[in-house]
Amino acid sequence: MFPTVREVIALDPVRIGAPRLVAGESGLDRPVRWVHSAEVPDIATLLRGGELVLTTGIGLPADDAGVRAFVNDLAEVGVSGLIVELGRRYTASVPRVMAAAAQKAGLPLVELRRPTPFVQITEAVHALIVDAQLAELRATEQIHQRFTELSVDGAEPAEVVHQAAQLAGCPVVLENLARQVLAYDAAGDRAEMLLDGWEQHSRRIKAQPSGSGRTGYDPDTGWLVTPVGARGQDWGRLLLRWPASGTARGLAASVGPVRVDAGSGAAQTTWPEHPAGVGSAERGEAGRPAGSQAPADRSGPGGPPGLSVSWEEPDAGLATPSSTPPTRLIILLERAASTLALGRLIRRDAEGLERQLHGTLLSALLDHSLPVSEVALRAAALGIQLERRRLVGVVVRHRDESLAAGTEAGQAALRDLADAVSQALREAKQTGLTSAVDDRAVGALLAVRGEEEPALESFAAALRRGRAGTLLIAAGSGVDSLREARRSLVEARQVAEAARHDPAGPDVHRLPNVGLPGLLHLLRDEPRLQTFVERQLGALLAYDAEHRKDALLPTLRVFLEHGRNKSIAAGAAHLSRPAFYERLARIERILGVDLDSVQVCLSLHVALLARDVLRG
Repeated sequence: MFPTVREVIALDPVRIGAPRLVAGESGLDRPVRWVHSAEVPDIATLLRGGELVLTTGIGLPADDAGVRAFVNDLAEVGVSGLIVELGRRYTASVPRVMAAAAQKAGLPLVELRRPTPFVQITEAVHALIVDAQLAELRATEQIHQRFTELSVDGAEPAEVVHQAAQLAGCPVVLENLARQVLAYDAAGDRAEMLLDGWEQHSRRIKAQPSGSGRTGYDPDTGWLVTPVGARGQDWGRLLLRWPASGTARGLAASVGPVRVDAGSGAAQTTWPEHPAGVGSAERGEAGRPAGSQAPADRSGPGGPPGLSVSWEEPDAGLATPSSTPPTRLIILLERAASTLALGRLIRRDAEGLERQLHGTLLSALLDHSLPVSEVALRAAALGIQLERRRLVGVVVRHRDESLAAGTEAGQAALRDLADAVSQALREAKQTGLTSAVDDRAVGALLAVRGEEEPALESFAAALRRGRAGTLLIAAGSGVDSLREARRSLVEARQVAEAARHDPAGPDVHRLPNVGLPGLLHLLRDEPRLQTFVERQLGALLAYDAEHRKDALLPTLRVFLEHGRNKSIAAGAAHLSRPAFYERLARIERILGVDLDSVQVCLSLHVALLARDVLRG
């Protein structure tokens, strides 16, 4: 938002004064929050930091200690720089003690060798600041308006990510907690360059939030990162790649780079020709301002040792480094993350009012959004008695995976399936709540009359009539209380997800038909499972990302898959036993575990199986 000292020096009102950098070249990219003119030595007590101080020096102390204290006080309060106009107090140059103190503190110190009205400098800089603030406000308003429209329209994650990339002009990636890419927009870059080896690259991004916000920036990788989630449950991260340096438009033509001469070690600052309006009579040899020194004698009489000025053509491609992204990008990323989180919470349902009420009550049981007593009361008002009944959660889905979720054909098939489930309940002379539970499945909470198994068989037979082999029916364990109904519904959904690759099987799949891999498969979108994998294997995965040629995860896998028998596992890994044992010892150090512990190895094996599921 604020111009830098380098940009201020490039302004015409300053260049007319024939500026010369005397010290503090390392601070040229400090932001200038305000400009302050001062002629008193204790001005630092009135400043808050970020000011560019202008002075003629007429009120500064005459002794070296006083000048040194003046500069140190300015540096301690955090001013951006100090500009001294020569001619009133100092003639040829600023005192050496002032330059030395500024160089030690890293405070940019600039001489103006021509009389320059300070008011013109102040007006020019303040105009830049106000214009930048207005542009920032307009950009922020555009961001809020765009993402509000996306929220209202119920935009898909891919569209939200695309809009964020378009507004930022930078690549944007949405990933889950397992570092898998859910959506991305390369913003004109090559997608394969952006996503190649993404998991390993993502693990190297160390972006710690600053202040009270949730967004962090990693200057080493150039990624701005914010978590995505709501209600205290984060389920992903949104990342925006912003380079830590960018071309300073209009600046390269004015101020050249500071560099170190390889021979002498002296820092040199390249300055441009003076702008139009400075008469040729006022210039010295080779376009230098009158009174300037020739290149053969570049060190000013009052300048500190090691600093010099040369008159060369500046590099038009000069890039000005910056350590933090603009506030606008942080706002954009956080607003996009909020839109993604909100979109995941919103459930759009175009079914009839009764079906919507069924869905509301099923959702209330699943997410505890309503008291159980109120669910029972509302269900009874719909003619469905859930109290003092045997309750069984059921999930039904098509086996045909070609019915893509979200497409018109998929939505039509889901509506037909919901109608079929309701009809099958009536034919089986059972009652219950029925509604779509996701884009592919219909859930039902059956209030069973009579025995549980015959009731399920009757329901399944009615549902399969004319649809043999096309549907998968899964049921959870029966419960006797509405407070436990959620467990049965969740179990049915898990069984259905795990059994969908089983071409055979019973008419109604139950939990005993599902093994550990199936259980992990159905839990693959659960953030807590992804967090478990990261907690168990994250350190080892990070190590492997840095040492690809010496990855240790395969060693851990072969060790666990061979029943923790080190000799057999070493042979399977084609390693000598000492080499295999050494790799196991490294794994123990990295993970901080004891591989002789059965419980530790069990947790690691489950994490490995879960990671395989997460990676497809």
